[in-house]
Amino acid sequence: MPHEGDNMMSVKRKNRSAALRALHEQGGMSRKRLAESIKLTPAAITKIAGEMIGERLLAEGIALPSGGGVGRREVLIELNPRARCALGLLINLRTAILSAVWLDGGLIFSEKQSIPDAAPADGTVSALCSRLLELAQENGLDEGSILGVGVAIRGLTDIEGQVVRNSLGALDGRDYPVTARVAEFTGLPTVMSNNVRALFVAQLFLARDASIASQFFLRCEYGIGASLSVDGRLWLGGSGQCAEIGHIPVVRRGGKPCVCGKSGCLETIASPTAILQDALAIMSPERTPVLWNMARKNGRDSLDIDSVLDAARSGDIGAAEIVDRAVQALGGALKGVIYTLDPEKIVLYGRVFENSYYLSRLLAEMGEGVGASHRGVVIEKSPFNLQLDDRAAGILMVEKFFEDGGMR
Repeated sequence: MPHEGDNMMSVKRKNRSAALRALHEQGGMSRKRLAESIKLTPAAITKIAGEMIGERLLAEGIALPSGGGVGRREVLIELNPRARCALGLLINLRTAILSAVWLDGGLIFSEKQSIPDAAPADGTVSALCSRLLELAQENGLDEGSILGVGVAIRGLTDIEGQVVRNSLGALDGRDYPVTARVAEFTGLPTVMSNNVRALFVAQLFLARDASIASQFFLRCEYGIGASLSVDGRLWLGGSGQCAEIGHIPVVRRGGKPCVCGKSGCLETIASPTAILQDALAIMSPERTPVLWNMARKNGRDSLDIDSVLDAARSGDIGAAEIVDRAVQALGGALKGVIYTLDPEKIVLYGRVFENSYYLSRLLAEMGEGVGASHRGVVIEKSPFNLQLDDRAAGILMVEKFFEDGGMR
């Protein structure tokens, strides 16, 4: 049974967390306005603010105009973003990103490291952690100000955020206890999440639009991943794998093998990787003359997803058919999301959405077959497109710090 002291500490954490989030999302404000914003008494806010100013988490700013009245003018209080920082480790297919962020998500440093396919888990993570600590020292980060390490990793993770069940080719083996090992290698508190969910956490944190009732975040890069938020918080589902639409089977028989172990999954048709592979498989002077000439001029290895999309836009019938098939499959899955989950917003993230031809085709597909009652769903490219990978892992740790009320 909880003791009274435990209950009081829980209330304190909750109140401090609400204050930190309000100041992060709304910017600096007076103690009176902050109290009104999070529905606490002025006395409670005065005490909380005093504590956090003493801890350098908050800072006092300018005196606000009195509006012509008499008496003491209210003083602005605001988050002190450089009071603490968090380190980040993002592990993707063939690439890792080592980074650090301030409390507002501002980037301190970022370094990319190449890793082999199915990299040896322990040796790779140990080497990455060692370099991450070196970078923190090189950038003059005070050891006492580092909150810990956020880890964002490709693949299937357990719901507790401790183990990566299957990194889908990034690291070798299965059931790797990545959180415990990073904590051991760095000596720092560590939190972990799937990479797509981490990107979405960063999107919500930086956009400061947690008030939107529900959002669906779609990442389209090597494969297709997604995440769902309800009332500003991620919804994980019963097994922690909510929104894994990339692995919905869409080809019943004869589908291509997927990295997840099944075949015919959505990402084997609709991902940028699949589009490129399918186009290369049919490339010929007759079916894809534009793509064929690109390959003759610059070499087959120079071709990427943008090459295929440019060829489709320029009249390659074969390339256009592959792109249309991919767009229809992805659009169909997203329409299923709209009718099943009824999100207010769908956020698109990935390099492919920078291509105007592809984006316009997808948005046109999304406009077909959706009833009037669901046409109000906002579908937009992330305002932070291609900017979250450097910051997502570190923001995971900042989010944990905010959730804990800035108490360690």
